[in-house]
Amino acid sequence: MRGIPAQHGLKKCLFLAFAVAGGLSLAACSDIDSMFSDESDMTYDAPVTDMASAPPPSAAAFNTVPGAAPVATITPITIDAGADTGTQVNRTIQSLRAQVSGLQQKISVNSARLAELRNAGAGAASAYQDAKARITTRLQIGTTRGNPELVAQWNVAQGQLDALSANINAMNALGTDATNDSSTAHFAQNQISATYNVSGAVDEDHRQLRLLEDQTAQTIVMLDRLLKEISDNVQRSTAYAATERANLTVLSASIKSGELYGGGMGASMGPLGNVQMAGGGTPLVVIKFDRPGVDYQQILYAALNQALQNRPSAGFQVVAVSPTRGTAASVQIAQSASRRNAQDVMRSMTDMGVPATRLAVTSTTDPGATGNEVRVFVR
Repeated sequence: MRGIPAQHGLKKCLFLAFAVAGGLSLAACSDIDSMFSDESDMTYDAPVTDMASAPPPSAAAFNTVPGAAPVATITPITIDAGADTGTQVNRTIQSLRAQVSGLQQKISVNSARLAELRNAGAGAASAYQDAKARITTRLQIGTTRGNPELVAQWNVAQGQLDALSANINAMNALGTDATNDSSTAHFAQNQISATYNVSGAVDEDHRQLRLLEDQTAQTIVMLDRLLKEISDNVQRSTAYAATERANLTVLSASIKSGELYGGGMGASMGPLGNVQMAGGGTPLVVIKFDRPGVDYQQILYAALNQALQNRPSAGFQVVAVSPTRGTAASVQIAQSASRRNAQDVMRSMTDMGVPATRLAVTSTTDPGATGNEVRVFVR
């Protein structure tokens, strides 16, 4: 389809390393189809709260969300009728006039449809942002792990993104119709030019041809404007939906842990505690499990974020490290505990959106280690 991209380049966001497969098929889904959504298990069935019955956003809200810019007014023109001169050329002119007049009617219908779809998309984006803001606010002030109220709001947010995805599909279909109409208009224009050379015309026939030629040119301009409006809206909405699906993946992990993930390496995260950040050639993160309940998720998230910004196609090796000190039995126990810790770290990484296909886990011993560690390497 000319002028309407079947696949749009997606904005870089956390873990946006893959393009959406299949030309960005944006049908409704049951899980988050972000770039790292293969491993997402955020498919909650908690009942939806009263957010679902909230009134739709006002018309003013349409100017504050993606795709809400006012649609350019496209006013169809009247295709003037002409007298029947009785010539064969005039019969051809009448047929061409009927074609162009039909195109003007379709422009009117499609322009109204475009405005309707944009308003619907704006409403979905506004409702999504409202649900997302509620989740973020609760996580920011602190809440319980897997809070069912946040799960319900997450489901609302996902439903609104699905509605926006369906809206993009409908917009693409509208673009296909408009492209076909544009092809018809150009074909009619070529036929008009060719009709000038047909013998047997009277002066009135050529006068009607000139008028119809001008009106066909105006029709093509209108169709080009409509196509541009559709194309711009599809690009904005596609990029927005892809970015927000990635954000929704992160929110799912945040809800599970009961704390807000976010920010880059420059964000204030407090003391590093048992987590060490490392530079080139060394592990990306070293997590020391020398006590129960080591809190490493925030720092791990920030490290993964930075690594994927530098190398979007990066994979990760999770290494369980245990010391070699003590009896053979104590070494064996330490190795088993270290492997369990590495599995926990891997689960945290998949919750954050990293697919299992980019993860590998191994174990080793280190005489220099004073306790169990998990080291994460970029590969």
